[in-house]
Formats: sequence, structure tokens, C-alpha cells
Amino acid sequence: MNLIDNLKWRYATKVFDPNKKVSDTDLEKLKESVRLSVSSYGLQLYRVLIIENKEIRRALRKASWDQPQITDASLVFVICNFTRDYQKHVDDYIRLVSETQHVPLEKISPYGETIKSQLQNKSIDEKQTWAEKQTYLALANLLAACAELKIDACPMEGFDSSEYNRILGLTEQGLNAVVIAPVGYRSETDQTQFRTKVRKSMEALFQEI
Repeated sequence: MNLIDNLKWRYATKVFDPNKKVSDTDLEKLKESVRLSVSSYGLQLYRVLIIENKEIRRALRKASWDQPQITDASLVFVICNFTRDYQKHVDDYIRLVSETQHVPLEKISPYGETIKSQLQNKSIDEKQTWAEKQTYLALANLLAACAELKIDACPMEGFDSSEYNRILGLTEQGLNAVVIAPVGYRSETDQTQFRTKVRKSMEALFQEI
């Protein structure tokens, strides 16, 4: 099973080779893998920023505890959740379903109202937590696709979200940076790649009932 071999190959890359770049063709594949991610209700309440601009990445590095992956990787994916206008997002989604699946809007509108009702029952904090969780589903697809293409990545929570929001102007867009992933190719000097992967045993991790 190639997936297992690829997942064994990948690791959280600490040192990237700044001279190696992800091709446009592979970037499109990564984007498509994220686009096809699962999400609650299918809403995909997130937006993915792909940062290549060097000046912006230097500023983001300062907001990331000066971790070199931010500037040395080929690209940085910043996955953000939406923080407002949930009702509109639901309406937009239902309209998209209608157009994509050629279903009359009035036939699926009740489903949209059900989603809205469920969201109205959540507090502001609950909605924020729920929306943030969706970004990790997108991240999982991104990491798996990177492994498939033998592209290195480093999922990171070690950054100041509020600073990212400020630098990238996210708050004004109703967005919040949740998790990031520098993407590129490992440096030969990265000693982390030679360490044996540490994971729990099957017996410790799984319980069959």
C-alpha cells in the first residue's frame, strides 16, 4: 500500500532547502487535495492562504518564534477558519449544491435551514472551536498529498495567531489563522530525517469492541 509507505517516509521537516521549489503542477495537486477535504456538513468553513512573498514571510517568521521553516520552505500554507457570517456561508453552500447537482433550490433549502438551526444552538465559543477543527481536516489532506508527491511539510501551531491575523489582514475578512504548514524539500543537513519514527504500538492505540 503506497499510502503507508509514503506516511512512513514523511516527517515534520525542520530544515528546508531554500533553493528547491515546488512546481506549479505539484502545487495544483496540493490545492486540489485540500479542496477535496471532508468537512462538517460539507461547508468548508475555511480559506487557505498560500504565501510565497518573501517580505511577508519574513514578517510571519517573527510571529512564529523565528522558526526558519517559514522563510526557507518553498511555500507556506496558512489555513484559516471563518469567524462570522455563518448563515450566509450556509446559503452559499446550498446554492452551490443546487447548481452542482442540478437539484431545485427549493428542494434542498430545508437542509440549509436545519444546518442554520444547529449553528444557532451553539455559543460563539462553540462555533469558533467547531470552525477551527475543520481546518485540521484540510491539513490532513495536505500532508497526505505532500507525502504522495514526496514533498516535505511541517505542520505548525507554534505561531502567534493574532499577529498572523494582523500581518495578513485576516480579521477584516472574517478569518482567523489556525494552523500553518511550510511546504518544500528537506535539506540534507536536517538531522530529524534520520530519526526513527516514534508512534504508539497497535495494541496501545486501538481497542476493538
